[in-house]
Amino acid sequence: MALSEARKRANKKWNDENQKKIYDRVQLVFKKGTKDTIKAHAEEQGESLNGYIKKAVADRYKGDTGNDIEL
Repeated sequence: MALSEARKRANKKWNDENQKKIYDRVQLVFKKGTKDTIKAHAEEQGESLNGYIKKAVADRYKGDTGNDIEL
């Protein structure tokens, strides 16, 4: 089901007001085609690309430090 224009505006307003306060952003750069490959695999695993990458970072961090990290 598509989002209504009103819902899109409300989401954008919330994002504009809150995301910079709540979240840090990280830009990743891959060779052309790599993003599509990772995204397809993430979807096969039932995850979003963002969720898949965050889990990979959390797993690596725990392996390196022995500590959990909330992402």
